[in-house]
Amino acid sequence: MNCYQRFGACAIALALAPAAWSAGNKALSQAQQQYKQERAHCLSGQSHQDRATCLKEAGAAYEEARRGALAGGSASASFSQNATARCEAQPPADREACVQRVMGVGSTEGSVKGGGIIRQTETKTQ
Repeated sequence: MNCYQRFGACAIALALAPAAWSAGNKALSQAQQQYKQERAHCLSGQSHQDRATCLKEAGAAYEEARRGALAGGSASASFSQNATARCEAQPPADREACVQRVMGVGSTEGSVKGGGIIRQTETKTQ
């Protein structure tokens, strides 16, 4: 690599660095804001945990977020991903029907309290 190629590569890296730093900084500031909210909740006495445990959990969550180990996104997105991931255990021919049932297609009856939820879809074959 000659001098000009190295300079070009460095120039590109330096041009992209602020965007990467900004994205990482934004995630960190969101983690800091979440930590501050959780800490305030702990200190208010409304967490239904003893204060020491609550603060320890908030601090641990903040550290995990700083390392990028916490999954982002909404709870409904996580639920959806978890639900569809369970369909991976089904035989390939049944996976699509499983995903449809999990996503609410078809009929549903029962309850968790009653022992289970039964989801049913009908597939017409020729």
